Amino acid sequence: MVAGDPVGQVQAPAIFNRVFQKFDVDAVLVPVQIAPDRFVDFATTVLEAGNIDGLWLTIPHKPKLMPLLDKLDRASQMAGSVNAVRRHADGTLEGGMFDGNGLVRALRHFGIEPKGLRVLLLGTGGAGAAIATALLEAEVAELALHDLGDRAHRLAQRLNHQSVTLHGADPAGFDLVINATPLGLSTDDPLPVDVSRIDADAKVFDILMKHTPTPLLRACAKRNIQAHSGFEMLVQQVPDYLRFFGMHEIADQIKDELSDIRDHLLIA
Repeated sequence: MVAGDPVGQVQAPAIFNRVFQKFDVDAVLVPVQIAPDRFVDFATTVLEAGNIDGLWLTIPHKPKLMPLLDKLDRASQMAGSVNAVRRHADGTLEGGMFDGNGLVRALRHFGIEPKGLRVLLLGTGGAGAAIATALLEAEVAELALHDLGDRAHRLAQRLNHQSVTLHGADPAGFDLVINATPLGLSTDDPLPVDVSRIDADAKVFDILMKHTPTPLLRACAKRNIQAHSGFEMLVQQVPDYLRFFGMHEIADQIKDELSDIRDHLLIA
């Protein structure tokens, strides 16, 4: 199950249930809306069930189970949150974070090579932190962080990398602008950045997944700025999720041919 609050924007069931059906996997993925103050008790109980191997997590639950996890990958440690939790046969819980690698692969799918780029990352929560980690591994020239409060500063300290800077929301001078904030989930949200300040040849990636363009994507379209939604980021994560839950053969079969998943997601 995918646990979140809200869950109306959740796209994972459409993807993974199609994969399960195609490869005759006896599994189903369903969205479950659970309030933040009830989530930890809910998840603890659910993970004791014999026929539930784990949980997918989305906003705002990605950081909630960190104290309960026995094993974490580096991206999860840096992000302070996870996309998924798996219960092993011995009862131990493992967390995985795939947002960062998914975004980097999505950029490359669109012909955008991160290496050497100056990047402005708006939002340094769980997804933003994972994205920051992956971008540094992809050797961006500069990673400028922006967020409210001291979150960007705290992430910069954790990353401890010479390419990381703290920056305002002004996108001028950057090759790539990434929105990892929730601004755009609601139609009346303000823009996360002043689009008029984005360089004409810059690229924009909004990690939100909505079948109608976000205000940021619409504003970029008016200026003919190349901009992409978060759908491809999720598509590129599918093999990672499958491997995380032990479905290695299926992951290997689909990793180089994701067009069926992509087409199904975009028309779902």
